[in-house]
Amino acid sequence: MKFCKKCLYPENHPLGIIIDQDGECSGCKVHLEKDQLEWPHRFERLKKLTSSYKSSSRTMHDCIVPISGARDSHFILHIVKNVLGMKPLLVNYNIHYNTQVGIRNLAYLRSLIGADFMQLTVQPDKVKRITLETIKTLGSIYWHILAGQTVFPVQVACKYKIPLIIWGAHQGIDQVGMFSHLDEVEMTRKYRKDHDLMGVEAEDLLNEDNDLDESDIYQYFYPNDGELAAIGVRGIYLNNYIRWDSRKQHEEMISMYGYHTNSQQRTFDTYNDVDSHHYSGIHDYIKLIKHGYGKVTDHVCREIRLNSMTRSRGLSLVEKFQGVYPSDTKLFCQWIGLGEKEFWRQIEQHRNNDLWNSLDDGSYELKYKPS
Repeated sequence: MKFCKKCLYPENHPLGIIIDQDGECSGCKVHLEKDQLEWPHRFERLKKLTSSYKSSSRTMHDCIVPISGARDSHFILHIVKNVLGMKPLLVNYNIHYNTQVGIRNLAYLRSLIGADFMQLTVQPDKVKRITLETIKTLGSIYWHILAGQTVFPVQVACKYKIPLIIWGAHQGIDQVGMFSHLDEVEMTRKYRKDHDLMGVEAEDLLNEDNDLDESDIYQYFYPNDGELAAIGVRGIYLNNYIRWDSRKQHEEMISMYGYHTNSQQRTFDTYNDVDSHHYSGIHDYIKLIKHGYGKVTDHVCREIRLNSMTRSRGLSLVEKFQGVYPSDTKLFCQWIGLGEKEFWRQIEQHRNNDLWNSLDDGSYELKYKPS
């Protein structure tokens, strides 16, 4: 197993990463564009693009902005409304794993910056049935969230004939250099299915081995190509036009709008994903089981590339946080209705044995670690 000599990403990154003969990964190479591109010029391109979608009527929305009580929502909305001068419709998928901090941040976001707001809350019993299925088949407690967050904005765009959706950072660019910023890639059905949904659309969950039917999953159906073409729906990413630095951006939003942070179980980062009880807990621990690294590696790689952390410091933080057992296991199992032993038994079916050694005491040890 090869690891990037500059950051700490392994060659088995689920989004696909290339480590060249010199030991440097594609993500680090594309990241260099952040210090090479003329970002004022790129922002002018963004202004020109978005101005063509501005409505002449004050009663209409210019664009859709997907938001949550965490991540880059405050920054995205600030740019869209206060800098670009657009009239956004905010949309939110209720993740069901909400923290008090996340609920507070979402409420403040809507009121302090100000915009119309729509939320999709799928019935909890449906979400639980879907999640029981994705635990079994995908080893994922987060499929419904990834599906809901990426489909609801598109559904709203089609229903209300608002063609422009504005997202924050394209993960494939920011983490693994899947594209150049100059490609100005946009959201696609294929990227959503292959990477966000682990290759499984909602329709694929229907099979003879479970009791799910169309009434359980229809809210996760992606609009068909005809609907999208009729409205001209497109989803753009701000990180193609703005130099993306999520830590700096969060600190600006703390200062401007009082964004609340929170310590998290398995990483040093206090800015991202504070809206979920489970993202940096069970969900991240499952990531470790399946891919051999956790969210702390993502955060360390980000900081190394931004020259705010040394690689040796990053290695020590990975060592400190990566093996932390998630304390939210009991809470999740009570919610989903599974015993903890049964839950972990099902998750264990998805352990990547190419990455782990089984020890005599029943525990596991990673075969490969960055150095």
